[in-house]
Amino acid sequence: MATKLDKYNFKEIESKWQQIWDESGLNRAADSPERDRKFYMLVMFAYPSGDIHMGHFRNYIIGDAIARQQMMKGVDVLHPFGWDAFGLPAERAAIARGIHPHDWTLENVAVSRTTLQKVGISYDWSREVTSCLPDYYKWTQWIFVQLFKNKLAYRKRGFVNWCPEDKTVLANEQVKDGKCERCGTAVIKKDQEQWYFKITAYADRLIDDLDTLPGWPENVKTMQREWIGRSYGAEIDFVIEETGEKLPVFTTRPDTIYGVTFMAIAPEAEIVDRLNLEGEFKEKVIDYQRKALARSDIERAAVTEEKDGVFTGKYAINPFNGERVQLWVADYVLAGYGTGAVMAVPAHDTRDFAFAKKYEIPIKVVIHPDANTTLDVSEMDDAFVEYGPMVNSEHFDGLAGKEAITSVTEHAQKQGIGRAKVNYKLKDWSVSRQRYWGCPIPIIHCQKCGLVAVPEDELPVLLPRVKDYIPKGRSPLADVPDFINVGCPECGGEARRDPDTMDTFVCSSWYYLRYIDPHNDSEPFSKDKAARWMPIDYYIGGITHATGHLIYFRFFHKFLQDIGWVDTPEPATRLFNHGMVMDSKGEVMSKSKGNAVSPITLTEERGVDVARLAMFFTAPSEKEVLWSDDSVTGVEKFAISRFYPLIGLYRGSNPDLKQYFKREDLNEYEWGLYIKLNQTIKKVSESFDRLQFNTAVAALMELTRDFVPDRVSNTVLNDSVILKAVQLAAPMIPHMAEEMWQQAGCKGSVLKSGWPGYDPEAVTGDEIEIAVQVNGKLRDSVMVAADADQETVEKVAFESPKVLRFTENKEIVKKIYVKGRILNIVARG
Repeated sequence: MATKLDKYNFKEIESKWQQIWDESGLNRAADSPERDRKFYMLVMFAYPSGDIHMGHFRNYIIGDAIARQQMMKGVDVLHPFGWDAFGLPAERAAIARGIHPHDWTLENVAVSRTTLQKVGISYDWSREVTSCLPDYYKWTQWIFVQLFKNKLAYRKRGFVNWCPEDKTVLANEQVKDGKCERCGTAVIKKDQEQWYFKITAYADRLIDDLDTLPGWPENVKTMQREWIGRSYGAEIDFVIEETGEKLPVFTTRPDTIYGVTFMAIAPEAEIVDRLNLEGEFKEKVIDYQRKALARSDIERAAVTEEKDGVFTGKYAINPFNGERVQLWVADYVLAGYGTGAVMAVPAHDTRDFAFAKKYEIPIKVVIHPDANTTLDVSEMDDAFVEYGPMVNSEHFDGLAGKEAITSVTEHAQKQGIGRAKVNYKLKDWSVSRQRYWGCPIPIIHCQKCGLVAVPEDELPVLLPRVKDYIPKGRSPLADVPDFINVGCPECGGEARRDPDTMDTFVCSSWYYLRYIDPHNDSEPFSKDKAARWMPIDYYIGGITHATGHLIYFRFFHKFLQDIGWVDTPEPATRLFNHGMVMDSKGEVMSKSKGNAVSPITLTEERGVDVARLAMFFTAPSEKEVLWSDDSVTGVEKFAISRFYPLIGLYRGSNPDLKQYFKREDLNEYEWGLYIKLNQTIKKVSESFDRLQFNTAVAALMELTRDFVPDRVSNTVLNDSVILKAVQLAAPMIPHMAEEMWQQAGCKGSVLKSGWPGYDPEAVTGDEIEIAVQVNGKLRDSVMVAADADQETVEKVAFESPKVLRFTENKEIVKKIYVKGRILNIVARG
C-alpha cells in the first residue's frame, strides 16, 4: 500500500535533519581508524574575509558528496573544516572598514560557519581550526623553529618583490603577470633583509615524486615541473679580466662554448658592484639598474619584449680559448637564476642573436646543421639553435649533440674550469611579511648571540593587540616596545624580537595535519593518529594554487617526514581542481570584485537540497558554471514534483536491498526496469568516481521517468527501485533522502545504509542507453540496440528534438563516439 505523503516542507525537514545529525554525531570522525578503512576528504580551508559565496558553495558540496558517499560505503570519514585567518585578505578588508583585524576575522568566521552549517555540509565541526588563534599558530611557530634548527630557515639580504600598495614583500608565487595577486598593483624590486625557507633543498624530490601521484591532474604536475624548472648542463668558470675574479656561468649548451662573444649580467647581481666601473660606463649602468628594478621579473623575462642592456666597458676571459668576452648588464637576466650571469652565443640563441645585432656585437658560428651544411653569419636572419657538429671549436670539432656536451663538460672538469651542474628556476621561499596580521616569527635578534630561536616551551609568541596596525613599509610590531624588547634566551642580555610576521601560506602548509588532532596542546599532532589518517585521500581546491600552496604543503610534508613526524612522502594522493563559478556577466565570483552571491538567499527561498542539485546538474565539476537563479527551476521541479513523491509509491515490503532478481521472476516491463535500475546504479557510481554529478542527476531523472509503478506487480522490486534511488541521491540531496528513508520506515540514517551495488547480470538489455552531448553538455539520452554501430547511434541521436535544438542549421565539426556509452557532437555556428 502506498505511503501517505505530506507536502515537502524543506525548511522544517532540513532543520530537523541537521539537528539529528548534530545530536547523533553522524559527521564526527573516529580518532584512530584502521588505515585500510579510512577516507580523508579535504577541501582547502577558507579566507574569512566575508561570507561564503556560490563559488565556495560549489567547492564544498563537491567534497560533501564524496564524503557522504564514502560514509555510505562504511569507511571512517574525516571531513574537517577551518579558517586560513591570518594574512592580507583579512587585514585589507578590516582596514577598509576601520575594524581591528582580529575582530573582523572572527566575526567573519562566525558568519561563514553559520552559513556552512545552514547548508548542511557534513563537516566535523569538533575539529575546526582557525590559524589566527594561539592554539594553532603556536605550532606554526614550532615548525618554523624546526626548519631553523635544520638550517632550512635562514635570513639574508637581497632584492625582493615589493608591493607598494600593500607595503610588504611577496613570494615569487604571489606575483602574477608582474602584479600583486591580491591587489593588482605593479610589483617592484626592493633591496631588503628577509627570512627564507630553503625549499630548493627539496627541488628534486618535489619534481621526482610527482611521478608517484597518478591521482593528480597532469596539468598541475606539468605546472609544478615547469615552475621548479630543473635543467641539466654545465657551470663554466669565466674570469673577470681586470680583477681575476671567477664568474661561474650555467649553460645547458656547453657545446657552444667557443661561440661566446658577450656575457649578460643581471642589473641586481652583486658582481656588478665589483667590476670597478668608471666614468660614463658607471653612470649608464647605475641609470639602467634603477630603471630595471622598476620592472617585474615577468616583464623582464618575457619572450616578446625587445631586449636591451648597457656595456660595462669590462671583459671576461673564456677559459676554453682565452678570448676576451664583452660584459653587458641586461635586465632579461634575473639575479635568482644560476649565478645571475649568462654566457651569450649569438649564432645559436635567438635572444642573443637579436641582442648582438642590435648592439653590433660579434657573432661566431660554432655549430653547423650537419657535416655537409655550413652557416655563413652574413646570410643568417636568426640563430641556428638545433644540435649539430661542432666547428671552430679546436679538438672538439665534429662532435655533436649529447656526445659534444659530455665531452666539453668532462674537459672542463679535468681542467678545473667547470663542472656538470643541475640548475633550477625555483627560488627559496621568501616568508617575511611587513604586516601586522600574521603569525609572529619566533626568532630573537641578539647582538652577542646572533639569531636565536624562541625556546619551544615559551611558544607561542603571542601577537599583541595594537591600535596602530596600518602598514608603513615596515612591520607595525617594530613600534611596540613591550613586544619587541626581550631578553636573549641564551645569554640573558638585551635583545629584540623579529618584527616581521609570516606569509599566510606558511599557516596553510600544515593545517591538514592539525585537523587530525586539533585539541592537542603538547604537540602539533599525534604521530600515531597521523599515521592512521594520512595521506589525504581526496583534496579539492582551485588550480590557482598549483605553483603556490600545492608546492608549499608538499615541501612541508616532506620536511616533517624527514624529522619523523609523518610516514608518507606526499600529503595527498588525489587532487581535484573544480571549475569556477561565474556571474551572469561571465566574471569569476569573488569577494574582491564585489560580485559574490551568498547561497543563503537561494537556500532560504528554494531549499538547500534544491540549490545543491542545481549546482551539481549545471555542469561537470571541473567546468566553469555561469550561475543564475534560472539554473534552479528545472531541477527543483524534478526534486519536488518527481523524486520526492516516489516515497508515496512505496508499498512497505521492507526489501532486502542486496537481493538480485532473476529474469524468470519478472514480467517484461519489470525486467526492463530492473536493467534500468542496475544501469543507473552503475552510471551514478561511475559518475561519482569522475565527479560528474551532472550525469548522476541525469541518470536519476531517467530512472524516475521510466519508473511506472502501475506496471510493476512485484512489490519487492517496486520498493527496491525506490529505496535504491534514495540511496543513490543521498550524497547529493541528503536532507530529502533522509526524510524519504524515514518515511519508508527504514531504520537508522540512509547515510549509513550502504552504497548500492549493481547486478552484473542485469546491466545490458536488448537495448542500451547512449548519452548524447553537444559541445560537451548533456542534451539527451537515446535508446539503441546493444550491438548498434556508430552510424546507427548518430542517426537516432540526430532525430532527437532535444539534440536538434542545438545542432540544426549548424556546422557539425566532429562526432566522437565512445562505444556503448556516449556520443559527443561538436557543432559550430
